[in-house]
Amino acid sequence: MFISNAYAQAAAPASAGGGLMGFLPIILMFVVLYFLMVRPQMKRQKEQKAMIEAIAKGDEVVTAGGIVGKVTKVVDAYVTLEVAEGTEIVMQKASVTILLPKGTIKAL
Repeated sequence: MFISNAYAQAAAPASAGGGLMGFLPIILMFVVLYFLMVRPQMKRQKEQKAMIEAIAKGDEVVTAGGIVGKVTKVVDAYVTLEVAEGTEIVMQKASVTILLPKGTIKAL
């Protein structure tokens, strides 16, 4: 009496390219995400890996914990750092974050 009847509308006919055009914004978002986030992160990981593999005796480094030291010994996965005269610590190579220019420790 007071409520009118509701009728369903017929669906619009889908054209051949209509389905692809609906996914185009999503595809574009993934492409932008790849170029803005994934690709630069992979580049940084490659640079970090190359830097860790290039660590040699005598290099001055900063670790993830902020410890500054001079490399005195390099083994497969570990590095021995001299943090003060006569004080050495053994750390994993992966904890090295920055390779400093030679002479930086004396300047500190």
